[in-house]
Amino acid sequence: MTLEALLSPRLSLCHLAGSSKKKLLLNIAQAIAEQYPQLDADTIFNQLIARERLGSTGIGEGVAIPHCRLPGCEHPIGVLCTTDPAVDFDAVDRQPVDLLFALLVPEDAEQEHLETLAEIAALFSDSRVREKLRQAQSGDELYALAIDSAAVA
Repeated sequence: MTLEALLSPRLSLCHLAGSSKKKLLLNIAQAIAEQYPQLDADTIFNQLIARERLGSTGIGEGVAIPHCRLPGCEHPIGVLCTTDPAVDFDAVDRQPVDLLFALLVPEDAEQEHLETLAEIAALFSDSRVREKLRQAQSGDELYALAIDSAAVA
């Protein structure tokens, strides 16, 4: 699945507020529910938190990829955001996170889920991509930089 198919400018969020992992995930869940009214923000939040309890999705270098399979989700949904300031996310390298890509997939999309996670992780493994995204000043700019970076990768 292409990044362009997962992401939209409306779910590319610069300087997302949140003083903790839970608050960030709640704000992400609410942003998704605003764009997809058939999905419930509390359910999204609870699924993301349940996944975090299995182990942090903070992959290092200031990046986290919170994700879950979600009942009622009809197609994969991505949310890209930067935070200011960075937040403790229990990342593997113990560094705070300021760049997140949240991923929701349909409940039965296990293989697609894993493949998409791998693609996102590969994109964010490039330090140049991370730095470009961190410099974005608006959601539209964040979206454009992400799509351009994915096209080059």
